[in-house]
Amino acid sequence: MSKRNLKLTVPILARVEGEGAMDLEIRDSRIEKLQLRIYEPPRFFEKFLEGRAWHEIPDIVARICGICPVAYQVSAVNALESIFSIEPDAWVRQMRRLIYLGEWIESHALHIHLLALPDFFGYESGIAMAKDYPTEVRRGLKLQNLGNEIMRVIGARSVHPVAIRVGGLHKAPDEQRLEQLQGLLEEALPEAEAMCEWLATVNIPDDPQQFHCTALRSNGYGVESGELISSTGLQLQPEQYEQHFTEFHQPQSTALWSHMDGAPYLVGPLARLNMNSATLPETMQPLLQKFADRFPSNNMFDSMLARGIEICFALREAITILNQYSAPAQSYVDVEPCAGHGYGWSEAPRGLLWHHYETDHQGIIRQARLVPPTSQNQARIEEDLHRSLTRFGLDNSDNEIRLHCEKVIRNYDPCISCATHFLKLNTVRH
Repeated sequence: MSKRNLKLTVPILARVEGEGAMDLEIRDSRIEKLQLRIYEPPRFFEKFLEGRAWHEIPDIVARICGICPVAYQVSAVNALESIFSIEPDAWVRQMRRLIYLGEWIESHALHIHLLALPDFFGYESGIAMAKDYPTEVRRGLKLQNLGNEIMRVIGARSVHPVAIRVGGLHKAPDEQRLEQLQGLLEEALPEAEAMCEWLATVNIPDDPQQFHCTALRSNGYGVESGELISSTGLQLQPEQYEQHFTEFHQPQSTALWSHMDGAPYLVGPLARLNMNSATLPETMQPLLQKFADRFPSNNMFDSMLARGIEICFALREAITILNQYSAPAQSYVDVEPCAGHGYGWSEAPRGLLWHHYETDHQGIIRQARLVPPTSQNQARIEEDLHRSLTRFGLDNSDNEIRLHCEKVIRNYDPCISCATHFLKLNTVRH
C-alpha cells in the first residue's frame, strides 16, 4: 500500500482518562473526513440513580470520577436543595467552595505537570520530564498534594470525600487541622506564582481561532454555583439550561455531544478566565497584569497557563476563607423531602457540570440527567482538530500528525469515562 493511500491504527493519547479513536482521511492535502470516536461502553450512572433515596445521591455520584468527585457532589446537592427549598447558609457555602478549590488545585496541578507539559517539551511522560526538570515537577506534585490535603481536611478523604450532604456537611472540620492547612497554603502561594511565570515561558503553538466561551459567574469568580454567562450574551439560571443547550448522538460515539444554540462551545479554565478575569480578587491583579497580553485569549493552548492562574486564585481564595473561619453551631439543616424537579450546576476543573433530578414525595429519584464538561467540549475539540491540523500541515508524517492530535486533544483535559481509554488514530491518505 502506497504512502498516499495508507491506513494506520496507531495507539496514542496515553496521558488522558478514557479511550477512543480518531479517524482521519486526507485527500490532496485537505481533510476529507475527521471523526473523534468514543467507543468506551456507557456506564449508565443516570439509571443507577433512579430509585435511590435523595440522601444517597452525593456519595453515589462522587464515584463517577476519581479526579473531580466534589464537582459531582456539589452539582447534585445544588439540584436537590432546589427541590427541597433549602438555602445553604454562609458557612456551608464557604466550606463547599473551599473543598471545591482543593479539587481545582489537585486536578490542575496534575494536568499541567504530568499530562500537558510533556507534550510541549517532547517527553513521553511526566516521569521522563522530571529527570531534566526535577524542581518544576516536584513543585507541581507538591501543589497537587496540597489540593488533596484540602479535600482530606474538609471531606475526610481526598478520593471520593464523604462530607458533603444535602442540607450542608455531615461534620465541621477540625479547627486545628484548618489552622495547619492555612499555613501550608500561605507557604505554597509564592511557589504557585513562580510556576505561572515559568508556564508563561513555555513555547506554545501560535494557533489563534474563534470559539464561544461559557462559564458561571457569581459575586466573584464562579466555582460552586452562579449564573451561566456566555460570550454570545446568555445569562441563565440552571433551570434554563435546556432552552439553549442540546445533547445529541453522533454515530461514531457512545458519548453524547453538546451544542449551545446550535454551535460548538468551550467550557473549562480558559473559558472561565476569558469571561471572568475582571471578577478575580484585587490581590490577583498584579499576577494577571504580568500576562495582560495573553488574556482574554483566542489560543486554546493558553489553557495550560489559565490552569496555573486558577491554582493561584484557588490558593488565595482558600486562604481568605480560612482567615474568616468560625465554627458553626450545626453543620447541616434537616431535610424534608418532597416531589419536584431540581436543577444545579457548578464549575468542575474541566468546566460546567449540570444536573437535573426529579423526585417523588419521599425524595426518591425518579429521573436523573447529568451533563459533564467533556461531553460539552467534544464538538469544540473536533472543530479545533480540523483547523489546527490544517494550520499544522497535513503533509507532515503520520507520526507528526499523531503527536499534534495528542497535543490538541489533551489540551482540553478530557475525561472520556465521565462523558461515557483514549486514543487510536486511523489515517487514510488518498
